[in-house]
Amino acid sequence: MRILTVCGMGFGTSLMLLMTIKEIGKKYGAAIEGEAVDLGSYKGKPCDLIAASGEIAKQIQTDVPVLAIKNLLNKADIEEQLKPFLEKKSE
Repeated sequence: MRILTVCGMGFGTSLMLLMTIKEIGKKYGAAIEGEAVDLGSYKGKPCDLIAASGEIAKQIQTDVPVLAIKNLLNKADIEEQLKPFLEKKSE
């Protein structure tokens, strides 16, 4: 599964989110590849899912599912939001 994490500058928040998502993926046995990018760079990058904070997610326009993370610092919340995508991908 390939996931893009997006934030305003493309490092910091998005990199932290990507590391958390990869860690959660391991727990579910999902091989996650990903890239942390800025808001202007997500277009045209192949992926299965895009994850970003709620404010950034509102600005993303794509046919790919966009996961608006409610609380970037709460790993349990991120896992709860990500879980349906991980389970769907493993079917």
